[in-house]
Amino acid sequence: MWMRDDRAAVKVAENLHRLDGDAYTLDAFCVMSNHVHAVFKPLLSEAELKESFDEDGHLIFLSEHPGLSKIMHSLKGRAARECNLVVSRTGQFWEHESFDHVIRQGKLMVTIRYVLNNPVKAGLVSNWREWRWNYCRGELIDDL
Repeated sequence: MWMRDDRAAVKVAENLHRLDGDAYTLDAFCVMSNHVHAVFKPLLSEAELKESFDEDGHLIFLSEHPGLSKIMHSLKGRAARECNLVVSRTGQFWEHESFDHVIRQGKLMVTIRYVLNNPVKAGLVSNWREWRWNYCRGELIDDL
């Protein structure tokens, strides 16, 4: 429940915004006291992958944008360090597992509504817009 502390929630939100436009396009997020939901589209695309070989001759693919595992490592690592500092603790901040899901075509807005309505379902606010730790990309708001 460390993100109940506003200082920790701020760090999580800042870190989600930090990679927006560099590693992914951030569509929405909700920071709750004990978990976070984020909807983003990695900028990595198949078209930009370049084939190469490592020093052992194994085929590898290079890209200027990180893949999902690197994105998650960066997000969780930096946010954990910063959150632990502000709440004066050490040790593991996040669970080891993250639950990544591919959003099927036509389901983006349903998913964003689900994410943003987390605090409503928890009885913390009556409208998702009232939750301080919700974010939705501006051009998507009208479709909610």
